[in-house]
Amino acid sequence: MRNSLLIFALSSALFCVFNFTAQAESSRPNIIIILADDMGYGDVASQNPASKVPTPHIDAMATQGMRFTDAHSPSAVCTPTRYGILTGTYCWRTALKKSVLWPWDLPLIAEETLTLPAMLKEQGYATACIGKWHLGWDWSTKDGTDIKSAIEPGIYQKDVREKLGHKIDFTKPIGGGPTARGFDIYFGDDVPNFPPYCFIENDRTLGIPTVEKPKEMFGNPGLMLPDWDLTQVMPTITEKAVDYIRTADSDKPFFLYFPLTAPHTPIAPTDQFKGKSQAHHYGDFIMEVDWVVGQIQEALKESGQLDNTFLIFTSDNGSPGRDGSNMSGGVSTVRKYGHNPSHIYRGTKADIWEGGHRVPFIAQWPGRIPKGKHTSELIGLQDLMATIATVTGYDLPERVAVDSQNVLPALLGKDLDQPIRETLVHHSVNGMFAIRQGKWKYIQGQGSGGWSRDKTEANMPGQLYDLDADPGETTNLYTQEPEVAERLEGMLEGVKAKG
Repeated sequence: MRNSLLIFALSSALFCVFNFTAQAESSRPNIIIILADDMGYGDVASQNPASKVPTPHIDAMATQGMRFTDAHSPSAVCTPTRYGILTGTYCWRTALKKSVLWPWDLPLIAEETLTLPAMLKEQGYATACIGKWHLGWDWSTKDGTDIKSAIEPGIYQKDVREKLGHKIDFTKPIGGGPTARGFDIYFGDDVPNFPPYCFIENDRTLGIPTVEKPKEMFGNPGLMLPDWDLTQVMPTITEKAVDYIRTADSDKPFFLYFPLTAPHTPIAPTDQFKGKSQAHHYGDFIMEVDWVVGQIQEALKESGQLDNTFLIFTSDNGSPGRDGSNMSGGVSTVRKYGHNPSHIYRGTKADIWEGGHRVPFIAQWPGRIPKGKHTSELIGLQDLMATIATVTGYDLPERVAVDSQNVLPALLGKDLDQPIRETLVHHSVNGMFAIRQGKWKYIQGQGSGGWSRDKTEANMPGQLYDLDADPGETTNLYTQEPEVAERLEGMLEGVKAKG
């Protein structure tokens, strides 16, 4: 009798586990990705005991969901990360081998590429992008100038781009944007420090930019709408996102990709947040980001959709740590206030070191994702596509999302016999590569590959760190562990060749 009861108990437990997984994989939850812009791992108060910035709403989300402590953006800068999230593929497999897109660059996502929103649209989802796009558009020109031949993607070319801006025909539809890559609707300020200084709705500018941006106003030179106010970008896109949630069609699930413009420059907190943190205007802007998370949570609760929503909060890369002086400030200047956005990690945004790409990642899905847990499972933001495909029961075709892996087992809090990811590739603003495998991180080159000017041993062709023993990447073990370095170099080259 005792054996029968034991078998019954074990069978019941196994049924619950399998049923829980099947339920998660077959349901059609609403999906929201809130993507902060330039927010560091240490900007979340619950991850940094020394933080000078309160983040109660993000911390509450971590209490209600799961926090990943070893999550990484596919790049240490923004455009490539956005590409990775929406395609499941590393951006360095495209023509953009380093840097970001600049004003008037053409669409980076090829028209035939299956994107995350297009995948969900196939399954009956309503899809919306609200916020910062920064993946290129196909602009029309007044005189027929061929933009493709006029500028080169990823190359700044300030004077050329400034002149080109005066040739753009803002009365024409704009091709190649979000609504041409799988989203039903778009509303946002494409890049808040780039022209045109106006909002874009779907494939049209809202109004015709005709006024030259004043030199004293932060941002690249170009045209704007009269009285354009940089401080109103975040409140406006937040209001649009909240309205989208509250008015969503109850008969179909929705996917909301909500890429914020904060705390990236222009660091422009509204009066509601100015002076509220202990980390100058940068900290104030982080508080505004936290407020946005609270607004989204409240909208979900009020509309009765919280329990059926898979909500993710993360960042497109690490923080440069600018203090916000004149809406910017020098790299790492916020540290004089005792706040380090990179926490214990070396480097900043743009760097190959951990501070460049280790990002906050919190996921909440009531009844599916366990509450108040954290995991050290290694993941990349490009893994969202394969994971969401599993959540919705979609079979990704071959040669699609080639760098994305399903991390749902980690999100569901399963005990894993082995890591989901054997390796993860990192990439800096200048095109430097690194690869992770377990505790080891191998960097293919010297220095930061980005903005930091810290020195590494000039006589070593690479860098090797044991992140378990040395999370701050202070001791280069390249000469002490040559076999590990050689093995990881081979693995990195294999990943590069895969695509």
